[in-house]
Amino acid sequence: MGGTFKRILARHTPFFNRVMAVSLVFAVIACVSLGKLAYIQLLEGSSTAQAATNSRTVKATLSAQRGSIVDVNGNVLAQSVERYTIIGDPLVASTFEPVDCGTSTAKAYGYCHSIDGQNVGETGPAAVARLLAPVLGVSAMELGAKLTGTSRYVVIAKDVEPAVKRQIDALHISSVISAQNSSQRTYPNGSLLGTVLGGVNDDGSGVSGLEQMEDSTLTGTDGYQIYQRGNLGQKIPGTETQSVDPVNGSTVKLTVDRDVQWYVEDAVKQAKAKYNAKWAMAVVSRVNGDILALADSDQYEAGSSEAKMHTSRVGTELFDPGSTGKVITMAGLLQEGLHQASDQFSVPSTLTEDGQTYKDSHEHGTSKWTLAGILQNSSNVGMIMASKNYSDDLRYQYLAKFGVGKTSGLGLPGESPGALTSADQWDRRTRNTVLFGQGYSVTALQLNSIGETLANKGVKPQQRLIKSVVDANGKETETKTGNGERVVDEKVAADVLNAMESVAEDYSKTVSVPGYRVAAKTGTAEVAGDSGALTSIVADWLGVIPADNPQFVITVVLKDPTGTYGGVTAGPVFAQIAQFLMQKYEVAPSSPRTDAIPTDW
Repeated sequence: MGGTFKRILARHTPFFNRVMAVSLVFAVIACVSLGKLAYIQLLEGSSTAQAATNSRTVKATLSAQRGSIVDVNGNVLAQSVERYTIIGDPLVASTFEPVDCGTSTAKAYGYCHSIDGQNVGETGPAAVARLLAPVLGVSAMELGAKLTGTSRYVVIAKDVEPAVKRQIDALHISSVISAQNSSQRTYPNGSLLGTVLGGVNDDGSGVSGLEQMEDSTLTGTDGYQIYQRGNLGQKIPGTETQSVDPVNGSTVKLTVDRDVQWYVEDAVKQAKAKYNAKWAMAVVSRVNGDILALADSDQYEAGSSEAKMHTSRVGTELFDPGSTGKVITMAGLLQEGLHQASDQFSVPSTLTEDGQTYKDSHEHGTSKWTLAGILQNSSNVGMIMASKNYSDDLRYQYLAKFGVGKTSGLGLPGESPGALTSADQWDRRTRNTVLFGQGYSVTALQLNSIGETLANKGVKPQQRLIKSVVDANGKETETKTGNGERVVDEKVAADVLNAMESVAEDYSKTVSVPGYRVAAKTGTAEVAGDSGALTSIVADWLGVIPADNPQFVITVVLKDPTGTYGGVTAGPVFAQIAQFLMQKYEVAPSSPRTDAIPTDW
């Protein structure tokens, strides 16, 4: 018996040894596991929990809204509106199971999925697409294709309005579909001020026009929110640990009046068509330099790619002003004491000086005109005769004092300073042509500034387009421009305006504003055409109204109009705009003129 037991034991000993060995291994593993568990729980518990929390914690950006651009009366010209980007999770969509209505699951959840009162009848991406497509107004088949795959992020739609986003929320598919807050830049007035306003890029940064010029003011400061999220990316309620509210950008208030801008844009558009002009433009301001309207016939939708690629002609298009430049010459002659406005001249229609021949726009016999009459009759020859003792340096200085060769100071992107070479570079002809507005170039803004200086009693005001800035808290800060720079004495400015009123009276049959006196100067200049030769014409009109109590300055410029002369083309456009201003702002009618400076003798 004992031998038998020994034989059995000997036969099974290897098996028992293996069992013991395996048991020992499992025992060691169990001990190590228990030890590690105890170590984690007792010694590393807090750090492990923190690591898990950190993996769930996100810092979400709270986007600040870009500030608005408004007109002087607060009418919105550009604004950012709340929009959403709709995001899909294809990986989660692959496991989506719609909740059929009438089931215990629907009762437990408090909602179900249906289409026109019927159960969805699909699962996965197809089910999500069938629910979502009607709300977004897209093809369910195309949407289902977007939601098919293993990625965790796909953009379904951009610039979705809040009302649509609320409809998506009501579908109860937040495990698959989420929304990211965004904004969209809108321009409620279409092409009104299109190139002046400019536009923004996809990131919402200004890239042209006022959007670029005032980008730092319009751009707000983003905030953030720190919270924990679940496996599906949803925010876990009650886990928010820190939040900083965004600060929206400031509102930029312009000096522009939307109603005036609309009227002036329509006027130049009509003028371009009526006179078959290549282009037309106009500037309207108060005598203190506040811009009420900047308009040209190239009208593009604000914010469009065209508006971003172009700039407003009023600050970039250069042209010789022609006879409107004579007001600078007259002002300089009076200021230097070389003449009085009533000084008498015998003026022929042609004159040769230094081997150069000059002539007036029309032939006439020797005319007995005063200096005021020379301006009234727009005589090139008379201006040369009156400027005999007016040095080249003085000619240059007064052009520069009136702003020729300098930008307006408005800061518009792409604005030109004009073209004015120094006196020592003038040839024998240019030194005299500058007396009547040729040999240098200006923009419509600069030409308007000349009128502002004369209407503002000889003080050149700083033109202003930004009236004030209103921050996110509602605090409004006025844009200061200083007191301006005196160019000529008040008496000199008054005498030039007096002579300009005589100019306007010559055109009273075609250019008149009933009940109001006008001071104006016309200009017609030969300029380079497409070939580079002097084959084109610029016709302009610089006007101040009312002449007896200056309040507004209006500049109108046309390129190659039928009718050619500024007085018969740009002048009527001035009158149209001026009439509107008088009615809109209820300006008191003028008193009769009693102080006209004699224009002949």
